[in-house]
Amino acid sequence: MRWRLIRRRLSISSPRMAVRSHLPWPLRWAVAALMLGFSAALALWAFEFGRNIAGLSQDGRQSGEILTQLRQQLDGARHERDAAQAIANSADSLLKAERVTQQRLAEQVKSLETENLALKDDLGFFERLLPASGSGLSVRGLQVETPVPGQLRFQLLIMQQGGRNQPEFKGRVELLLSGVRDGRPWADTVPPFTQALAFKQYRRVEGQVTLPAGSVVKQVQVRVLDEAGQVRAGQVQPM
Repeated sequence: MRWRLIRRRLSISSPRMAVRSHLPWPLRWAVAALMLGFSAALALWAFEFGRNIAGLSQDGRQSGEILTQLRQQLDGARHERDAAQAIANSADSLLKAERVTQQRLAEQVKSLETENLALKDDLGFFERLLPASGSGLSVRGLQVETPVPGQLRFQLLIMQQGGRNQPEFKGRVELLLSGVRDGRPWADTVPPFTQALAFKQYRRVEGQVTLPAGSVVKQVQVRVLDEAGQVRAGQVQPM
């Protein structure tokens, strides 16, 4: 029986045996703390090494001051940009207003030049029509032209001398044409132009007449008639 027990222990089917060393728990805690401290030191060294590689300052306070300065400089640059943009917008608005003003002034100058030319023409016309001494109604300065074939344009001045207190003249002015039409003598029986008149000192009259087909005007006659139909003044101008 004893021999069987010995053989069983020496055979493969014998039970396993484990050898364990027993450490007290204070020693276990000390080893764990040492490992944690070593890991923390290794992590801190890796962090500082990474900051040095990135070019960051080791002093956190100095980095904060630099960041604050950069922010202040950025704010100042933004304010300067906004001020410059406002100045540019104001200058653009002033430039547009100046262009509009210059355009308006140019238009006014052009209008004044046209009006000045018209006044000069009127002045020259009236200077030529200054009447001689006397009184009564007269037709002066009859001017006739044919700008295009078949059209006759005219202008004249009717004046009444006798002082500022003279009565108002009322009547009408008529234009009569005569000449040759289709190779035969021709004259108007009905005035192609007539216009009512009402003035005290003078009245300027101008107009345009369409000529009959195949006619050639040789003479233009102007008549001024009062309300009773009596001829008070007239002028004849050959062409």
